[in-house]
Amino acid sequence: MLHSWLPFLIYGILALVIPGSMMVMSFKFAQRPARRTRARTVPFESGVSTGPLPRQRFSVSFYLTAMLFIVFDIEIVFLYPLAVQLHALGWFGFSELAFFIVILLVAYVYIWRKGALNW
Repeated sequence: MLHSWLPFLIYGILALVIPGSMMVMSFKFAQRPARRTRARTVPFESGVSTGPLPRQRFSVSFYLTAMLFIVFDIEIVFLYPLAVQLHALGWFGFSELAFFIVILLVAYVYIWRKGALNW
């Protein structure tokens, strides 16, 4: 009986040992700065500032664009299973896929005409 559980036991041990060894080695070989300054504690963002000032507010269009991105991103997730099974579904699946894409295009044109994508 233990013979059938041996692969799971080995996998569990490796799942604990590999990340643990990575953490131990990162602490062991890390180069510590001689003195901590503000420039060394701020994350490096390729020359881009780390973000807006705490009192600065974002415009409503920023949040609207972010929400629209999330909505359209989730809609694309729904397209993937349909595209994978399109051959098995035949013409019914194709018509459903076309209808779904038409709905997405109508929504995209609507928000474009309303100016939701303009900053």
